[in-house]
Amino acid sequence: MTTPIAIQLWSVQDACQEDFFGTLRHIAEMGYDGVEFAGYYDTPATDLKAKLKELGLGIAGSHIPYEQLRDELDTVIAFEKELGNAYIVCPWAEFETETEWIEFAKSLRLISDKIRDAGLHFVYHNHAHEFEKLGNDYILDVLLAGVHGLEVELDTYWVHHAGVDVVPYMERWADRMPLIHLKDMKRAPIESTEIGNGVLAIRRFAELAEQNGVKWFVIEQEAFEKAPLVSVEIGLKNLRKMVGKQ
Repeated sequence: MTTPIAIQLWSVQDACQEDFFGTLRHIAEMGYDGVEFAGYYDTPATDLKAKLKELGLGIAGSHIPYEQLRDELDTVIAFEKELGNAYIVCPWAEFETETEWIEFAKSLRLISDKIRDAGLHFVYHNHAHEFEKLGNDYILDVLLAGVHGLEVELDTYWVHHAGVDVVPYMERWADRMPLIHLKDMKRAPIESTEIGNGVLAIRRFAELAEQNGVKWFVIEQEAFEKAPLVSVEIGLKNLRKMVGKQ
């Protein structure tokens, strides 16, 4: 497979907080092709862009909180364009009522239009609760069907966790999925683990994603029995074996 592999830097957030550039260097030395951001640790876009170029790391995307997208969108767009990132990802939203979800979708339409007018992509990252029903449809389906141009960064762990079959759901939105979170699941207790050390069909997900033209495989891990930097290197090595990139 030829799809590049990135890490969602939330997985190693403590290391990033302590030494952001040093952690990026470590990630590059592991063999990752790129990174997906979850904050910039007060780093100017020009400095970060130069460091990524020095390290040979690409940008898979950036997770930007919904509130920031809603309230500071012009600033967000300017930063991402200066950085050279094409994929702005809304990483989380949760509401109690149907009315709140509908209002959220209306807000996403405005955000999506502005992001796409700037020549960038707007992407939504799911958890499990977006597979609750809004009327007769999953919340995630309502968002994707109702927000023009919205794409999805499907998180394989959370789809499975919600009791939804991952492969058919990937096929449903194949043309709207530029990014995919490959996250494996430990059976007992149910929690994320290193890619290849869990029970999910990661190889199958990766194969289908590549067939569907996904732009980046993104490794994410949320729970650890080893040091996070050790775990994400194990996950990378295992994924590279799975997809024939040794």
